[in-house]
Amino acid sequence: MADPLVQLERRDRVALLRLHRPPLNPLSTQLLDELAAHGDALAADESLQTVVVTGNEKAFAAGADVTEFTEPGAAPRVTAAFRGAFDALGSIPRPVIAAIEGFALGGGFELALACDLRVASETARVGFPEILLGIFPGAGGTQRLSRLVGPARAKDLIWSGRQVKADEALALGVVDRVVAAGGALDAALEWASTLGKGAVVAMGIAKRVIDGGYDLPLPDALDLEASGFAEVFETEDAATGIRSFLDDGPGKATFSGR
Repeated sequence: MADPLVQLERRDRVALLRLHRPPLNPLSTQLLDELAAHGDALAADESLQTVVVTGNEKAFAAGADVTEFTEPGAAPRVTAAFRGAFDALGSIPRPVIAAIEGFALGGGFELALACDLRVASETARVGFPEILLGIFPGAGGTQRLSRLVGPARAKDLIWSGRQVKADEALALGVVDRVVAAGGALDAALEWASTLGKGAVVAMGIAKRVIDGGYDLPLPDALDLEASGFAEVFETEDAATGIRSFLDDGPGKATFSGR
């Protein structure tokens, strides 16, 4: 049996998803289907605290598998595979962090943008080169990038097809932290571990409210927030946190993740 193209490792209650299609991890439909299956399984795992997605030292993922573009009916099939994988990641009710070494281009950049947070090494490069093939990003890139940096900057990056260095990516806001070369995974795991000590159920509900309310009219978004706020009060962590605050002051609670 062939090795899986997405390898799952457990680091205590942190799940590490490692793309394994060396050297550059092109995103084939098979790889995306495996990623979707992992995302669905992790979304149902109540013991989970956080998730980290990474590639290897050469590439997070250098893009879609362009060889599949030449097959009949490729566009809808490839788009569906990307959508399924990224929707599955988005459905995980926990923080999902991308650890980027090397290239995150095209579909690889879209994968990073589908995560909640991004850590890049100083040698990382991100961008959308699709325009050089006469196409444009079709797996969420036009929408997720414009929501992060605004439509004008998104158009510049998509129309130019240029590769963006880590320091500019940080300044633009498309990555959240930049670390020394070779350090992205360790930094992401440390960040994931720190977040995992907090009220991860509340984080998951907040994630759903933030993502779901982004495009709603403000009154509807506030209704969504109010519903989530009522829901979080029913969790064990909320009871623990409020009781700890009243007894010992802020920042002393130990959460169970329930």
